[in-house]
Amino acid sequence: MRNIKLTLEYDGTNYAGWQRQTNAVTVEQKVEEAIEKLTGNHCEVIGSSRTDSGVHARAYVCNFFTDSAIPENKLKGAINNFLPEDIVARECEEVSLDFHARFCSKGKRYIYTVFNGRQRPVILRNYTYYYHRELNIENMKKAAKYLVGTYDFSAFKNKGSKPRNSIRTVTEVGIVKKGDFVIFTVTGNAFLYNMVRIIVGTLLDVGCGRFEVDYIKYILDSKDRSKAGKSAPAAGLLLDEVFY
Repeated sequence: MRNIKLTLEYDGTNYAGWQRQTNAVTVEQKVEEAIEKLTGNHCEVIGSSRTDSGVHARAYVCNFFTDSAIPENKLKGAINNFLPEDIVARECEEVSLDFHARFCSKGKRYIYTVFNGRQRPVILRNYTYYYHRELNIENMKKAAKYLVGTYDFSAFKNKGSKPRNSIRTVTEVGIVKKGDFVIFTVTGNAFLYNMVRIIVGTLLDVGCGRFEVDYIKYILDSKDRSKAGKSAPAAGLLLDEVFY
C-alpha cells in the first residue's frame, strides 16, 4: 500500500466545492474519477479543506492510498491525463502511510481579491469581487490588526456552523492595493466555515465607513455573527497554500 500526496490547482467556477455530493459535480469527485480511471480501483481522496462552491485553489493538498505500481515520477502526468482542464496536479509524491492531508496540516493561507474600479470586470468576474464603493485602505489595515492573534472567532463563522470550538489563531491579515485591485492575504492555523470571507466583508465595511476601526474588537468580543459584516462572495477567494 502506498500513500500519495497530491498538490492541486483548480478553478472552482464550475464546481460545487471540494467535497463529493450526491447531486452536484465537485472537485473531489473529478479527482477520484481520474485516479480510478488510471488505477482501475476506486479510492477515497482525503482533502485538506472543504472549499466552497466557486472558490479556487492554487495549492490544494490531498492524499490517497493505492496499490498501483506506477512510478512516482510518472504519477503526476498520468493523473493529469484524466483530469479536466480546470483541475491540474502540480505536484505528486509518495509520503509516509501516516500522512493525512487534513490532520497533518499546520496552517493555511488564503488570498481574496477585490476589484475596486469604476466598472465591473467582465473577464475577471469569476475570480474577483466587484466592490464599487470608495475604500479607506489605511483604516482597513488598522482594523485588520485586531484580528491577528488567538481568539474566539464565533462572530466570523457561518451562522449554521457548529464546530467543537471557535478558537483559532490568525497570524496575518494583509491588505495591499494594486491599481484597482485590493488584495487580502489571510493566514492562520485553521479557519471556521466562511471565516475568511466574513473577515473580508467586515473589513470592507470598515473601508467604506460603515464600521469604525475599533469596532472590530467589539465584534470579536461579542462572539455574535450578526455584529460582523456580510460574507464576501466565493469567487474572489483562493486557497493559496497549505502548510505542513
